[in-house]
Amino acid sequence: MRWLIVALVGAMTFLYGLSSGSTLICLLSKPLPVLALLGWLRSAAVGPYRRWVVIGLLFSLLGDMLLAWPADLFVFGLGAFLFAHLAYLKAYLSDTRRLAPLALILAATTGAVLLGVLASHGLGELLIPVCVYALAISAMLWRALACGGLAAAGALAFVFSDSLIGIDRFVMPFEAAPYLIILSYWLGQWGIAASVGSSTAAPRPSAACGSGYKGSA
Repeated sequence: MRWLIVALVGAMTFLYGLSSGSTLICLLSKPLPVLALLGWLRSAAVGPYRRWVVIGLLFSLLGDMLLAWPADLFVFGLGAFLFAHLAYLKAYLSDTRRLAPLALILAATTGAVLLGVLASHGLGELLIPVCVYALAISAMLWRALACGGLAAAGALAFVFSDSLIGIDRFVMPFEAAPYLIILSYWLGQWGIAASVGSSTAAPRPSAACGSGYKGSA
């Protein structure tokens, strides 16, 4: 419960800072929801899935700070989130390696369409970094869909958030973008973190460990 309170306070404070145009409030509060997820996962059973999700959250935390910093650090933020997606990809691969052809088609189509839309409006020097990022996020989405459940839902929300960032930055800026981006991003991160409890790669906690992961939220 305490981590939920931290996440909600951080989220509400950030949204207030966003609406009031306070860069300092946004900078100080933006990391709190992801930090809360990291704290929440401390009680999860240790295993490769949890380890890679935690690494992904840490890179996401770095990306949060780079994008919130009052300077144009977009490329560096993109790099941090690239490594986050690769970490999530590794987590999903530790859960299942089945081909899941329909998931592959859906993920590849999503990545290709988004990249095509962005490229048609001109990416300039960012073309190659964005192509690499699109490939990574498509692979992550494919494996998340293969896992199903909260992993898939979280990845879909994350991809939706990233798509809005690209549309707002390169295609057509719109007023609601910052709110939709951050809310879908937090929802995605929560889904990915929560999927640790249902992963087949996560060892079950023993009775001596107390109430376990789900009871500690």
